[in-house]
Amino acid sequence: MKAENSTRVQFDSLSSNEAYARGVTAAFLARYDPTVPQLADLKTAVSEAVTNCIVHAYPERIGPVCMTIAVYPDREVHITITDKGIGIPNVEQAMQPLFTTGNPEERSGLGFAVMQSFMDRVKVTSKPGKGTKVLLVKRLSRREPT
Repeated sequence: MKAENSTRVQFDSLSSNEAYARGVTAAFLARYDPTVPQLADLKTAVSEAVTNCIVHAYPERIGPVCMTIAVYPDREVHITITDKGIGIPNVEQAMQPLFTTGNPEERSGLGFAVMQSFMDRVKVTSKPGKGTKVLLVKRLSRREPT
């Protein structure tokens, strides 16, 4: 299936760019008139995915984060966030609630669980030493006429 519309941005894995990623998501999807809760869900999931890149993919350096947003027929939104960081050795384990490779006093280990709770589908692929790709999928419902 071919996307009706898409955009792609790349930015450095800086904490300040997490807000940028949320803003890009909101601006690009504005023309689809998502509901406020739908937009909040998408922005929250993007925030979690980008924060994972910043904190875990590049723990000792700054690296590139790429975000692609595509809208398919029937208002299905696919947001892909990729990095070229250290990768995840065991994706299944990493997606378990409360699992973290960071300092447990600073990290809750709920990033993937949060993404899953707000999206229709979350798919994570990763190769150690090569990076990680997170696919977030959500179908936007149509607003009821007022």
